Amino acid sequence: MTHVSLKDVAGRAGVSFQTTSKVLNGKGTVAPETRARILGAAKDLGYVPNALARSLLTRSTCTIGVVASDLSNAVLSQLVVGIEREARQHGHVVIICSIDYAGSNGERELRVLLERRVDGIITVAPRLELEPQAGDLLRGPVPAVTTHPIAGGGIPLVAPDHRRAALEATRHLVALGHRRIGTVTGPRNRHPTLVRLDGYRRALEEVGVPFDPGLTVEGDWSVEEGYRAGHRLLDHAPDTTAVFAQNDLMAVGLLAALHERGLDVPADCAVVGCDDIAVAARMVPPLTTVHIPFHEAGTAAARLLLDLIAGRVTDPAAETLLPVRLVRRASCGLRPTAGLGGGGTGPVPAVLDRLA
Repeated sequence: MTHVSLKDVAGRAGVSFQTTSKVLNGKGTVAPETRARILGAAKDLGYVPNALARSLLTRSTCTIGVVASDLSNAVLSQLVVGIEREARQHGHVVIICSIDYAGSNGERELRVLLERRVDGIITVAPRLELEPQAGDLLRGPVPAVTTHPIAGGGIPLVAPDHRRAALEATRHLVALGHRRIGTVTGPRNRHPTLVRLDGYRRALEEVGVPFDPGLTVEGDWSVEEGYRAGHRLLDHAPDTTAVFAQNDLMAVGLLAALHERGLDVPADCAVVGCDDIAVAARMVPPLTTVHIPFHEAGTAAARLLLDLIAGRVTDPAAETLLPVRLVRRASCGLRPTAGLGGGGTGPVPAVLDRLA
């Protein structure tokens, strides 16, 4: 494909290259009739400005690189959309590299972006948490921001407050009178899993309930694993009266497991998810969950990176956590006076009858 150049436009308009460059780059003053002739020639020829040539002069490509995990994941996609929209509003283009294939540690994708001379990089790839090569590249001369921890640290983190999410979810169940509260976690080597598990433990400790490892079952964020984890949990601890699932997809699987066992939600077992994905409000029953501002986190990460690129921020906070909020729906309800294994916890304030 042949691209139309400034020289082509200048030739069609019958003026010098320098004059054509002034007009098309919006610099200098040119006679109105000359400007009109140049613009007309550019339109006729289908001229598109050469960003690469311009970057040689400005030393900026106005491009942000994003390294992402599975782009089919609705949660990660919200982060990427937030980044792209914020960057676009400030005149930057986003190049996205996906590492959703076996054996990738992100090094190849980061090097591709650096070779493209991006002005900055944002990572939306939790699997890079344990990759030292990625950390070494991100701590290089190009500004970088991450939405998850990076091996070795040193990169500004912008993320939702995952610990607070688990605190709010578990506190809600505790306030409803539950004490045998199970949890279905994500993979144990991931940061969100660990901090959400810590929030769950803290909420129990606040009311003197000791942490019971037998009420904790590991999943992998998927619906199917939430279903299997639900069965494993109830096999081991049939007296469980409430479960906090660390994401909504696993909560969906958990609801299916409870239904399969003939247990009513919330009368026999209350359920709280986390993330507030679109389907959560349309589950049967509608799923109580914690809204995680993924889109807003992407926006905030892009804004911080643009500030770093422009030199408006030179000493960013090591960690910026965005607030979360509990969304009450029908999957909670009150703790039954007799749980699956028998034994109530006494009266619960009547006002909680109205909590979903």
